Amino acid sequence: MTTPAEFRLSRIGQIAVRVRDLERAIAFYRDVLGMRFLFQAPPGLAFFDCNGVRLLLDKPQDAAFDHPASVIYYSVDDIREAHETLLARGALFLREPHRIAKLGAVEVWMAFFRDPDQNVLALMSEVPGSA
Repeated sequence: MTTPAEFRLSRIGQIAVRVRDLERAIAFYRDVLGMRFLFQAPPGLAFFDCNGVRLLLDKPQDAAFDHPASVIYYSVDDIREAHETLLARGALFLREPHRIAKLGAVEVWMAFFRDPDQNVLALMSEVPGSA
């Protein structure tokens, strides 16, 4: 048993993203992003698997939940390849992949894009940097 001082959050189980058109969102996350569709549930929910983290697409029934989502960062090995693949599938990027930071021997690269409901999503990759 951990003490209150030792407790920490360390694993994401599910992320919810607000959508306006559930069928359009399912098509985008399944067909454009290539995520594995799990199931739909009433009144307006769809679930995907993202390497063990569940992504919930939610057409909110309550105004308190009807707002844009936080940014979800998808980690990829090759950001340029992922960028080109998603572009070819119809994803609209805000700009090309670019270096965000140099952390010693590693560079952090990101590329931001939007889903059909204008939620911002991102690709992120850590690549070996130049010395």
